Amino acid sequence: MTSYAAKTPDAAGFIDYTAEEDAVWRDLVARQWPMVQRHAAQPYLRGLEVLDMTPDRVPQCPDLSRKLAALTGWHVVPVPALISFGRFFSMLADRKFPAASFIRSRKDFDYIEEPDIFHEIFGHTPLLTDPRFAGFSQAIGRAGMACAREDHAWLIRLYWFSIEFGLTVEGGVTKTLGSGLASSPSELVWAVGGGPELRQFDVIDILRTPYRIDIHQPVYFVIERLDDLFAAAERDLLADVATARRLGLHAPKYPPKEMRA
Repeated sequence: MTSYAAKTPDAAGFIDYTAEEDAVWRDLVARQWPMVQRHAAQPYLRGLEVLDMTPDRVPQCPDLSRKLAALTGWHVVPVPALISFGRFFSMLADRKFPAASFIRSRKDFDYIEEPDIFHEIFGHTPLLTDPRFAGFSQAIGRAGMACAREDHAWLIRLYWFSIEFGLTVEGGVTKTLGSGLASSPSELVWAVGGGPELRQFDVIDILRTPYRIDIHQPVYFVIERLDDLFAAAERDLLADVATARRLGLHAPKYPPKEMRA
């Protein structure tokens, strides 16, 4: 379910954003820029510099795609707000990153449950400039295409706790790596502020760890050596999912979601 309507691109892939939508982008960038410069890992910061996004208006997917295609062969493709796991994996396997086309409203400025264009572009595309991260994302997509539909929710946790909400270490300091942290003013500070539980990166442990999309994460995984993440792309991930299913999910670290009447 989503409370937002997708924006429709024209025949060339461009979207006509309003002045207010451009202003939301401008204000989000102004708020996040000093935060990511302080807390984000170098691979993300290098990608942000390479893409050189427009700070005062929503960047357009065709413009970003031209840059990414030259670097890693990836493209950014506008999609509706939410897509199925199957379509998500299929697009990653084809080196196409699905970008929700709308931008959040002012009421969701600090934190939005579902991905918007700020999350997709400011959060995700910088890592896609790096062939190693781009290759990992494609490997997740290929694994998703190969596994059974009932295994999608297990496999996506590896992507969630690394590309979306991963942490790493640089010079003995914990740094944010995931796109969900780069694009969230409130969760970025929470993740490195000493409140959540930090665990060492472990594929089976990650696949067994449940999460919720509508809260700040109570658990993050720290990828001390990025090579460990890239090596995970070479594993038999379908066998890893089978192992995780056999062992079962960990008890969640969050309260159950309240049901709406």
